[in-house]
Amino acid sequence: MTPSPSWLNSGDNAWQLISATLVGIMSIPGLAILYGGIVKRRWAVNSALMVVYAFAMTLVVWTLFAYNMAFGKQAFPGHGHFSDLIGMPHPVLGAGDQLGQANIPLLSGLIPDLHFPGSTLVYFQFVFAAITVIILAGAVLGRMSFKAWMLFAPLWISLVYTAGAFMIWGGGWLAQLGALDYSGGYVIHVAAAASGFTAAAVIGPRLLKDRQNTTPNNLMMALAGGGLLWLGWSGFNGGDPYFANADAAAAVLNTHVCTAVALLTWMALDVIRTGKPNTAGMINGMIAGLVAITPGAGWISGFSAMILGVVAGTVPWCTMNLLGNRGIFKRVDDTLGVIHTHGFPGAIGGLAVGVFATPNMIQYLGTKGAPDVSFSGLLHGNPHQLVVQAFTLGVIIVWNVVATFVILKVIGLFVSLRMSKAELEGADVAVHGEYVIDLEGFGLTIDTIPEFVGVGVTAGDGKAAVGGPVAAQLRSTLGEAMGVHPDSLAMLSGEQAAVALGRHAALEARLQTMAKPAAPDEADPPGSTTIVAAGKPQNNRPTKTRTAPAEPDEE
Repeated sequence: MTPSPSWLNSGDNAWQLISATLVGIMSIPGLAILYGGIVKRRWAVNSALMVVYAFAMTLVVWTLFAYNMAFGKQAFPGHGHFSDLIGMPHPVLGAGDQLGQANIPLLSGLIPDLHFPGSTLVYFQFVFAAITVIILAGAVLGRMSFKAWMLFAPLWISLVYTAGAFMIWGGGWLAQLGALDYSGGYVIHVAAAASGFTAAAVIGPRLLKDRQNTTPNNLMMALAGGGLLWLGWSGFNGGDPYFANADAAAAVLNTHVCTAVALLTWMALDVIRTGKPNTAGMINGMIAGLVAITPGAGWISGFSAMILGVVAGTVPWCTMNLLGNRGIFKRVDDTLGVIHTHGFPGAIGGLAVGVFATPNMIQYLGTKGAPDVSFSGLLHGNPHQLVVQAFTLGVIIVWNVVATFVILKVIGLFVSLRMSKAELEGADVAVHGEYVIDLEGFGLTIDTIPEFVGVGVTAGDGKAAVGGPVAAQLRSTLGEAMGVHPDSLAMLSGEQAAVALGRHAALEARLQTMAKPAAPDEADPPGSTTIVAAGKPQNNRPTKTRTAPAEPDEE
């Protein structure tokens, strides 16, 4: 009796499963709490639930048909390059699919035989697909209809992501041209950024008040989510050789080296510009470094990873802080700046492979006279690789922009892509009926609130009555305090509004007493503005006030 077939290597199988779980944790809870902490408090629940839904829905479509569209056999064999664009849809839930030896048909003979079952490979590639659409979501937070998101996420994974993955990772057209993408700089990050930016343009901007005040609501939660991203990236890049070998270890180390340098570079630029390091800026620098190293983590040396970290911390910082309020970046409301923290770093990292890839970073050792598997870039005598990387970048951008635009337009024929006016004003309360913080237990109880019996209670016909002027004023005051439109609170009676207002006031008082007041010499100088917020450039230096044309709230 034996526990497993001869082709299964327990170490490789275990590392692949651990790597997949690390990547999964980057999404749930990583990006859920990062998004929930970095957006305004009134959008925290909606942002987190978009992550949770996309993660679950991706797994369903992935196992039913999408996995084989990305890593299976050609959908249209014998039709030239067209046959190398996407794989044949097919489920992977049968016993043979789950227990048999994993393989990628078009890569047979180009990589060593895999030493784990098909279920391990399906699980590993699922978490990459899921995090891609979740990253995309960061560009449209705060206004995309949840119903539209429910349709968009599975359609985008099925029709857009699978094609990019098949062309590069599944042995398709771009792979046959020689395109290199170690762990998803192009397949994941450039794709998510291009599609997210397109979606943000099609759906339209957030309400003006949400764009003007973008201070994160909970930096500690954002840091916790960012930390899960950073350490989870060990599985993101360390699992992509498909073996627990020396190249996997080098990829993990290079990942952390590049990330550390990028974070420190971004922080230094913030200090030079504003005089202060700030939390959100360091998170952005961390993400930029993680993304930039991803396309070549196991193909470039540690010294090159350091150089890449400096570039990854500098270029996206400039695009976000110097160009973020200009041109197309001003016209398109990319909520978390996905184009800056994922798009530009992913492109930089992909092109860097064409420059820094070294034959000394051996991914697989040759046997029986076969050569070792490694790659060379411009600095090692292969300028053609840079040309291929640039061409691949263009293909991925064009494909994602066009396909995403078409999908959104089709969805828009059936459901509204944007939330209604009431939902945009009411945010989490209107969309999900939930608050991110429960005010119960924060001071005032119903006994300490003046009685408003019969003010705004249910009318005799069973419909909610608007109530008298006192109830209307209470709802208006509560809406102003919570940053929502009073119309979204129309179902509250005067008594309920009074209770909620009292609890909200008690919570604010409690939070203020917990905060240590700044000393006079620590206060911000007159004319300074808030430090960096989620994905959006902020200026912390004194600036001249300039009156801009009024921007109406989008409906």
